[in-house]
Amino acid sequence: MRRETSTRAFRILLLLATLFGVLGARLAWLQIGGAGAKNASGSLSASAVLQHSDALLLDSGRGQFRDRRGRLLTGQTVHGLAAFPGNGKPRGAERDIRELAASLGVEEDVLDGWLDRLREPAVWRHPGSGLAIDLSAEQIRMIERKKLFGVAVLPYLNRYPSGITPLHAIGYVSQHPEYARLVYEDRISRKRMKSTAAIGGAGLEKSLDRLLQGRSETTVKQVTDATRRPLRGLGLRLTADDNPHFPIQVTTTLDLDIQRIAESALNQYGIGKGAIVVLDAANADILAMVSLPQLDPYHIGAEGTDERNHAVTAVPPGSVFKTVTLAAVLEAGKTGWHETFYCDGKYGKYGLKCWKEGGHGHLTLEQAYAQSCNVAFATLAERLDPAWLQITAERLGFARQVGWHAERFVDGDPLRLLSEEEAGAVFLNKRIAQDGGARAGSGIGQRDVRVTPLQVANMAVTIIHDGRVFAPRLVKEIRYADGGLMASLDVQSAPSRYGRIEPETAAALRKGMLAVVREGTAAAALRGAEWPLAGKSGTAELAGKQKGRNDHWFVGYGPASEKPRYAVAVLIEDQPAGLRNRGATVFGNIMDGIRHLELRRQR
Repeated sequence: MRRETSTRAFRILLLLATLFGVLGARLAWLQIGGAGAKNASGSLSASAVLQHSDALLLDSGRGQFRDRRGRLLTGQTVHGLAAFPGNGKPRGAERDIRELAASLGVEEDVLDGWLDRLREPAVWRHPGSGLAIDLSAEQIRMIERKKLFGVAVLPYLNRYPSGITPLHAIGYVSQHPEYARLVYEDRISRKRMKSTAAIGGAGLEKSLDRLLQGRSETTVKQVTDATRRPLRGLGLRLTADDNPHFPIQVTTTLDLDIQRIAESALNQYGIGKGAIVVLDAANADILAMVSLPQLDPYHIGAEGTDERNHAVTAVPPGSVFKTVTLAAVLEAGKTGWHETFYCDGKYGKYGLKCWKEGGHGHLTLEQAYAQSCNVAFATLAERLDPAWLQITAERLGFARQVGWHAERFVDGDPLRLLSEEEAGAVFLNKRIAQDGGARAGSGIGQRDVRVTPLQVANMAVTIIHDGRVFAPRLVKEIRYADGGLMASLDVQSAPSRYGRIEPETAAALRKGMLAVVREGTAAAALRGAEWPLAGKSGTAELAGKQKGRNDHWFVGYGPASEKPRYAVAVLIEDQPAGLRNRGATVFGNIMDGIRHLELRRQR
């Protein structure tokens, strides 16, 4: 696979580009307009030559992210259109500006106005986007011919590549001088960092920010006289520190192909709010993490976007939480697999009813789970001491943060990769937990129960492994730019303080999840799946301002007929009450996509 342009190559290109001032030649890809007359005196004083305009930051030196197969997730070098303040000097012929504007797809007055308003160096960006455009070969040749004053083609590093949907798991960076001074006071006071440097605002950009911060910037300055007027013919001055160790390279557990499969599944069904988490069933490594609405790392807070990662935000789980209730009553000895229940659609108290009009009639415990009977599970939950439900939830990875963390990382400080991960809850407090209605509601995943899609997917991995809880990992290793290893992040377990569920309980849960797909609530949606699958659906009724709206869930794994390789949680948020739950359909779409991916990779 052809590798992206390396940082060292990037800097070498820049160094070569600056040699034109010394060698008297202009490189083919870099042009500063105007053959240029000398100044009136025919020479320059030393003090004048040392004056420069503000620097254009080409590369912050910030560390980069890659997926598990080595593909860059951040850092795309483009041939950017750079411009420096003209300070009153004409740029060139009007016709030349008009033709360049046409080439860029904008009106002449838009480009001309941008050039006139420049008070500091800048690159031309896609309208409404923070991405610097990548000039075509034809556009580069045009700029070479036009020789517009103060205009150049320069290699510029876009932080977030145009071909990859911005990832909430990666996050974003932004300038926050006050916070930077608070966190990095020592670095800033020692001139090792500027307070205006971009810092991580969310995701791995935030949790790993102290390691990602660039050790040196790559900048270009335009030479000016003492009054900051550009001097024709003297070109640009490059500042770069060729440190072989930086920027660091972070290899994540993400698989870009699986990420795109998950994104495509949500897009195919027109879903605009929700989350998907795909885990490696062997060790809970995070292969994909999708959150909607999308993140715009260049316009945080813009309408139609959301910087929050819904994959680690705790919300009501609905009937997927019946998996916890089932485990709790089995562990507490409050039921057996062959107990029968009768559901006529009404529970008879607390205003609770079954989702199925008229009820399910007589059914066994396995059938009650497969058909997601509210009456049966409310009955079971009321039998329990609430402590059993809380303990079992924690044993399965709920009501606590389960993501990978270290109390002492390589730099000596604690590290939690998913710093925004919410712990969720089962009961609001012990007093409420004693109320029968609270127990009944919690047993079917309502009331105060809150879980994250990450926790739900991880529960499936726990069940596959007979009760062992893993700590989902988002980063595999961190290396220096020259390939040297900085840190290896080993697979972790995340044991509960209460121990783990019994292997027999896990086996019963797997049996129940198979029944859901074979003859239960997901049978119709997954009948044509290319792999044998297992899982559990859920619909959470929302309250407050969202009353009359539901969240749709599905958690599952596959292939179920052999050693499972993938565990998936699907959350579709804020759906109209009465709308069919599409969680199982989306899950099946993702698993079919992964199956096809495996076949392509085997060829």
